[in-house]
Amino acid sequence: MPRSSADLLAGAIWRCAATEPGSVTDPDALEAVTEWVAAPVPGTVVGALRESQSGAGRTMPVASASVATSSVGSSDWWFVTTVATTGEGSWLLQFDGVTAFADVWIDGVPVASTESMFTPGEVSIPAGVGVGKRVQVAIHFHSLSATLRSRRPRGRWRSSMVREQGLRWIRTTMLGMAPVFSGVPVPVGPWRGIRLLDKGVATVVSAVKYASVHGTTGRVAVSARLTGLPVAVEYVTVRVGEHSQQFATASGPDGFLEVSGIVEVADAQLWWPHTHGAPRTYPVTIETVGVAEYLGSVGFRTVEVDRSDGGFRLSVNGIGVYCRGSVWVPTDPISLQDDAGTTLVLERLAEAGLNMIRIPGTMVYESDHFWEECARLGILVWQDMMLATLDPPDTDEFFELVAAEVTAFLRRVRGNPALAVFCGGSETEQQPTMLGLVDQHIPLIHSRLPKLISTVAPELEYVTSSPSAPRGGNQSAPCGGNQSAPCGGGQLATHVGSGVAHYFGVGAYRRPLADVLSARVRFATESLAFSIPPSNALIENEFGSLAVAGHHPAWKAAVPRDNGSSWDFEDVRDHYVHTLLGEDPREVRWSDPERYLDLGRAAVCEAFASTLGYWRRPDSRCDGALTLALRDLEPGPGWGVLDWNGSPKAPWFVLRRSAKPIALLVTDDGMDGLRLDAINETANPVVGEIRFRAHCRSGVVPVDVALPVKVEAHSSLTWSVDSLVGRFTDLTHVFRFGARTYEAVTVTLEDEDGEMVDEVVHLLGGPARPLEQSVGLVATARSVGRPRGLGDEEWVVDVTTDAAAQYVALELQGFEPEDSWFHLAPNGRKTVRLRRTGQATKVIGRVRALNSHTSVAVTPPSAPATQSSPAKRTSKKTSARGN
Repeated sequence: MPRSSADLLAGAIWRCAATEPGSVTDPDALEAVTEWVAAPVPGTVVGALRESQSGAGRTMPVASASVATSSVGSSDWWFVTTVATTGEGSWLLQFDGVTAFADVWIDGVPVASTESMFTPGEVSIPAGVGVGKRVQVAIHFHSLSATLRSRRPRGRWRSSMVREQGLRWIRTTMLGMAPVFSGVPVPVGPWRGIRLLDKGVATVVSAVKYASVHGTTGRVAVSARLTGLPVAVEYVTVRVGEHSQQFATASGPDGFLEVSGIVEVADAQLWWPHTHGAPRTYPVTIETVGVAEYLGSVGFRTVEVDRSDGGFRLSVNGIGVYCRGSVWVPTDPISLQDDAGTTLVLERLAEAGLNMIRIPGTMVYESDHFWEECARLGILVWQDMMLATLDPPDTDEFFELVAAEVTAFLRRVRGNPALAVFCGGSETEQQPTMLGLVDQHIPLIHSRLPKLISTVAPELEYVTSSPSAPRGGNQSAPCGGNQSAPCGGGQLATHVGSGVAHYFGVGAYRRPLADVLSARVRFATESLAFSIPPSNALIENEFGSLAVAGHHPAWKAAVPRDNGSSWDFEDVRDHYVHTLLGEDPREVRWSDPERYLDLGRAAVCEAFASTLGYWRRPDSRCDGALTLALRDLEPGPGWGVLDWNGSPKAPWFVLRRSAKPIALLVTDDGMDGLRLDAINETANPVVGEIRFRAHCRSGVVPVDVALPVKVEAHSSLTWSVDSLVGRFTDLTHVFRFGARTYEAVTVTLEDEDGEMVDEVVHLLGGPARPLEQSVGLVATARSVGRPRGLGDEEWVVDVTTDAAAQYVALELQGFEPEDSWFHLAPNGRKTVRLRRTGQATKVIGRVRALNSHTSVAVTPPSAPATQSSPAKRTSKKTSARGN
């Protein structure tokens, strides 16, 4: 719920302090504590420490914050504020989330305790407390390290993710606890909102809404509790967009007024994933005497899952959706408060054509702002329960915590159209499967949780775990949710060819790229995990030199590694550099760190392009592909396709190109040659022309054909290139008749007005290409004016080449390219739009290609291009940083 005028804690100034575990048991003893830090609330301890250092003119990056992790977890912490009361009481204290094992005190009186980080709570404070004076609110957070020392029954298996197996009993995040997330601190503090409401002031105490669609009519069921209203108020008005309905009030417990009812919306406009239509939402408000509060938005849509034949195909409003996106991480993993950053990342996600994100069971439930933005932008959400790899206790007490957590979450977001799937956790089934356990029945996710969801949100699609076997797949686990069929058939959670998969055949398990063909993945909720280097500029800013890559302790600390493994994900990336690009990464790193990094980026791009390109094909039978992960938690070569600042890394651009709602795909079909797919996911047909060109190394274009085309809405067309050209071509040189003739192909799709819809350049001959002294790159920046005459001047860079250019990368100062890490055919040209990220008034930067020894400076239209060798490139960058 948003802040209310009745909230006494609105604008309150909080402070926090550490104490030895158990040394201070009530707020009265805090007078002896002298070291306090101002603490933003909601927020965390390390977030407060970061703010205090920032206020003192110092910075505290994630890497430094992680050093404080041990002291944060090993200490007790107190958050304290004092506020002035109004009226004569009584009060209502509400907290949306405080980290596990916390006690709340009002004026020295304990009023609430919580064992779960994820369960909200509220408590009524009787009249007389704080009358005519200031009231102290204190929250005591008990040391998590001390709590973990308490002995409790062991689970049936040991989690390989964490060292502390006692975490199975504690409802908390894996952030800061699992070694793979050790670069960020353990969150401690009131990480979600806290309110102290004066019951005498009119306000909405709580509200729940749920939207459904019946034919063309939308229905929004709303129930709410209100306080502080005059006795004479018999009705309140609930508005959904321009539609409204009066709800009668009724007396409820604790003196609240309760209302409930349904608002009908005739001719309701449906909500769609942005790739398939408009994500239409309707604002919901409640109004009465002295109250006018926004309750959030709703959308009307249906969600169904087709699980036939071992698959998992999501449909929205009766239309199948190919889901693509990534695994979410908080945009500020230190404070867990970053609405602005969340919006920027989600907008970037939608602009890239990605339509789903998964919140894994290792993180936290996201904020109301996150859900509002997903609804606004048309992004589907796969939501895991916060459970990962550990054996969840099968006790009534533990289930009560889980039930309260899940019920509160669903009451909060059930009306949001973005919520597509609710899942029983991350690798909850995979862990015992990989350990060879015979009895893999987990009562919490196989029976208790499905039963709860069928009561609280019966329409919600439920999956037992990510990954998981299809229904009918695991012999020992009865399925839950809306079905009664037992699970049987011998499939396991580790099998990737059916059900929901975590696919790391290409990636961690170092399988060849062709493995994706035999893996037969139906829906990947995690895939393609690599240690991905960020930009050279970020590496130099955070680590001081590109030479740290591959070996320096600070660099290696940020490289993802599975707990207990003898390898890390940088080793995985280096393997693909060797097998795909034919170079020894160790030898290259020794002499040329910059090229070593580029080879690593290119190898990951190859893996992304090959895997995602095949999965997107209509005949692949794959209906979803989410990569691990969307963003890095800390500076360095993490899993993210975005770095820790939210800027794109190399494979982001591959992901973006493969995800367009209207897309061309060029794939190699072996002896059948090249295959072309034209995909249209939008609600309107695409009418235009497809043009196919094949380029020789010299730049000659011996094959150039155009074809009028109409791709109907929500459909696709497929051709073999030979059938499109009308003759045998052997473009891929698979028949080996003489020397290889062709160097690249270019395919374009233009609409009826001649506007470019999509373009694909596919290099022939494989990714291992000779390093040329120069391929003839030229990069020219030019202004294209101001949009509608307003705002900042917009810029583009025109990139041309003489020879085929492999993985052309733009690295600019103050601007971010819309596309990068792309190929150009001989005599090719590409215009790249730029987005301003700084205060630069002109475009400065360099453009390079993987197969070119030299790079070129971006020049204005009239200036000649200047080339440099790798050594000169480095010196120029150093000079630029010095300026």
